[in-house]
Amino acid sequence: MAKSDIKKVVLAYSGGLDTSVILKWLQEEYGCEVVTFTADIGQGEELEPARAKALAAGIKEIYIDDLREEFVRDFVFPMFRANALYEGEYLLGTSIARPLIAKRLIEIAAETGADAIAHGATGKGNDQVRFELTAFALNPEIKIIAPWREWDLLSREKLMDYAASRGIAVEMKRDGTKSPYSMDANLLHISYEGYDLEDPWVEPGADMWRWTVPPEQAPDRPTYLTLTFEQGDVVAIDGQAMSPAQVLAELNRIGGANGIGRADIVENRYVGMKSRGCYETPGGTILLKAHRAMESLTLDREAAHLKDELMPRYASLVYNGYWFAPEREMLQAAIDQTQQVVNGEVRLKLYKGNVLAVGRRSETNSLFDTRIATFEEDAGAYHQGDATGFIRLNALRLRVAARRRG
Repeated sequence: MAKSDIKKVVLAYSGGLDTSVILKWLQEEYGCEVVTFTADIGQGEELEPARAKALAAGIKEIYIDDLREEFVRDFVFPMFRANALYEGEYLLGTSIARPLIAKRLIEIAAETGADAIAHGATGKGNDQVRFELTAFALNPEIKIIAPWREWDLLSREKLMDYAASRGIAVEMKRDGTKSPYSMDANLLHISYEGYDLEDPWVEPGADMWRWTVPPEQAPDRPTYLTLTFEQGDVVAIDGQAMSPAQVLAELNRIGGANGIGRADIVENRYVGMKSRGCYETPGGTILLKAHRAMESLTLDREAAHLKDELMPRYASLVYNGYWFAPEREMLQAAIDQTQQVVNGEVRLKLYKGNVLAVGRRSETNSLFDTRIATFEEDAGAYHQGDATGFIRLNALRLRVAARRRG
């Protein structure tokens, strides 16, 4: 890709140090026009300063898009219908945001006639893969600029020096010189990497966590709430109808106040290395527990078990950046078909970091039959003698094998 071929680039832009430097670097190295795109996916930060910084850099086309509802409705909720967990622990908060951001980058490139898109993901991480796989799936001819794979500004000190030499304003954090953690936030979670977390033996400091109280400091009285499901998605909390983004924001608030959703994980990155990360996902932790409780009442046994078998593959596809791949879409179609019956209510008890499902009901789709399940006399609803033949038939191969061994 010749630099002279690039006339206009759409940059995923936060206004922070990295993307502010990238903006200027693109102007200098590629001599191109830059369009900035800032996504509001619920990171909880004021985004207008990004507009002011872009204007100060001479940017004429500035996009700041509120994508919170689309993020939860079209990305988070479909993923939770699958009960997705990567490596048994990670609720995929960063992973699921990347395909939406990349999708919008491609859309803006088409709207503005841009030749390329650019992102600030490093050459060591998963995000570069997620952004670019999505981009190529949606526009196979798009050109992609990843400055971290091209430049020599490979430390914070070099980035700061570059910013100072070009008069780029950079906000300081904590001790006035650096932010101790690499953080990423959206409506689903906030993540922490780097600094002292690079030693997997070191316990995170109490002041690192932003969204959740320590479980031992959570209220001494439990919090109860009832979630209403329609086709696998939560549509109301305690009877109050809410949009997808409102549901997740409210569950984050309630869960955080009860110390719910902290995770400390060493995970396997797609690029090959192990990485330690800490996550706060209060709303997602509640959603997962509630959704599984709702499915336990309404899903056929074999459909539920097959979903559990498919889930690790689905989670890996999301983690590795294959949201728009045909195999993820195929799995999603199968999963969504099962969710037609996932309707009803789940009552939850939240207490000092724990989420317990303490009630579930479905007037239309419950497969729980009290007449059959009861330990009391069942008036012939279940013939216990039938179990004799059932066991003998299932034991047949075991008995044949035992005779041969004997």
